[in-house]
Amino acid sequence: MVTVTLDEGMRFIGRGKDGHEVAMDASLRGGGADSASRPIDVLLFALGGCSGMDVMTILRKMKTEPDSLRIEIDGERAEEHPRPFTKIHLTYVVGGDVPEENVKRAIGLSLEKYCPVASTLAGVAEITSEIRIERN
Repeated sequence: MVTVTLDEGMRFIGRGKDGHEVAMDASLRGGGADSASRPIDVLLFALGGCSGMDVMTILRKMKTEPDSLRIEIDGERAEEHPRPFTKIHLTYVVGGDVPEENVKRAIGLSLEKYCPVASTLAGVAEITSEIRIERN
């Protein structure tokens, strides 16, 4: 079980089974102190972290580990409340001399097979991706 506990104002602290914490807060306009990320951003962080870990694991098994990996995530939301994501686009920025076909394979396996966050969100939003390799 994980927990989310009110800290103060509109600031909440999420605590995982392992005891690690994630802070979340509302904007000033939303009645918060703007002291942490919004929960909707944390959802996208979870997608990026989940897929990024998969991609790194797969690329390491292929013995083509990149020098760096950054995932830029854009989400489009519906106009009507509760304003769920309708589209999510991930740009994988890979540093180093990694074969593009390996990166494509790793991303495909992550988004289609291994990442439970992507699997969950895919039931609600269209998830697309692209690769940008920055060679040394």
